[in-house]
Parts: sequence; C-alpha cells; structure tokens
Amino acid sequence: MTQGSGVWITLEGGDGSGKTTQATLLADWLTDVGRTVVRTREPGGSDVGLLIRDIVLHHRGDIAPRAEALLYAADRAHHVATIVRPALERGEVVLQDRYLDSSVAYQGAGRVLDGTEIRELSLWAAEGALPDLTILLDLDPDIARDRLDSADKPFDRLEAEKSDFHRRVRDAFLALAAAEPQRFLVLDAAQDPARIAETIRAKVQHVLR
Repeated sequence: MTQGSGVWITLEGGDGSGKTTQATLLADWLTDVGRTVVRTREPGGSDVGLLIRDIVLHHRGDIAPRAEALLYAADRAHHVATIVRPALERGEVVLQDRYLDSSVAYQGAGRVLDGTEIRELSLWAAEGALPDLTILLDLDPDIARDRLDSADKPFDRLEAEKSDFHRRVRDAFLALAAAEPQRFLVLDAAQDPARIAETIRAKVQHVLR
C-alpha cells in the first residue's frame, strides 16, 4: 500500500502460531532502529472494532456465517479508515495482527463460503488497501492446539472449532501465500522464536522506506 511514507506489515496464521510473540519482537526492534510503530489488530483495533470483536469472538450462540463475514468487513472498513491510513500518512510503521487474509481463510475456507467473494468484500470495505508485507506463520493445527491448551485460557469461538475447520484454514492461508508470493513471507512457526524473528527482521529491512 503506497500511501505517505509509512509501511504496513500484517501477521497471519492459525490460532496458536505465535503472532503476538513475533509482533512484540518486531515492534521492539523497529522502535530500536528509530521507527514509530502502531500496534493494532483485527478485529478490535478501534473502539468500534472492540464492540465487533466481542460479538464475533465471544458471542454465546450461533452467528450465521455470512453475518460473521460482514461483521469482520465492517470492522475492517472502519479500522483502515481511522487507524491504518492516518498512521501511514504520518510515516509510521503499522504492525497489524490479522487482515483480510484471515477472513478469506476463516470465513471463506473455515465456514465454507466463497473465498473470492469474501476477499472482494474486504477489498471493497478497505478501498482496495493491501499491506506492503504479510508474514504468515504456518503451523500444524495439532501443534497449535497443544499450544493453546497449555496457555490455560478459555477458547474464543474460532479457537474452539474442530480440527477439520483449522486444517481448511491452514490450507487456505498457504494457497493465498502461493498466489501472492511478492507480498507474503511464509515461515515455519514450529522453529525457535528467536530464529523466526531474525528472518522477519531481515525481510522487513528490505521494505522499510
């Protein structure tokens, strides 16, 4: 996304893949090299997003798959307009946990909706905005589940889905990365976190402006 002098980096992957850990390590490094970093997430990066996050991840009871997809798109529209674009115009680095690729994977493949329609909906909501770099932390869903179990916290609506759901999500993420190799950096999330962080830093150095 070429707007202002900022750089937009998103982190993607299944639940338990280590996105939060890598985002923290990357944010610390970017700050050390003198960049201003905006840490954000979808859903929940804005006041409106927090309300939507509570619905899509913590609502007790069913949500129709298309309604869920529309809620994520609504969050995305507001988030890009009020958080992402202003930060990029200020020349900052936006470091974001999840973006439209998660919708294609979770609502498209996971909920068995049309992934192309989900992507087009998200692009319309975000006025076509795409990140400069997307880091995909790829992890076998069984390993990810073990990590989530060891965290000893309640599962949200998506984390609680069955293994077949999460395998479809993983396959969709890998297909997205294969279709856009110029945007994606795919990493084996089973590696040592320090080694993953080193590889990410090397890639990010090439996209910093």
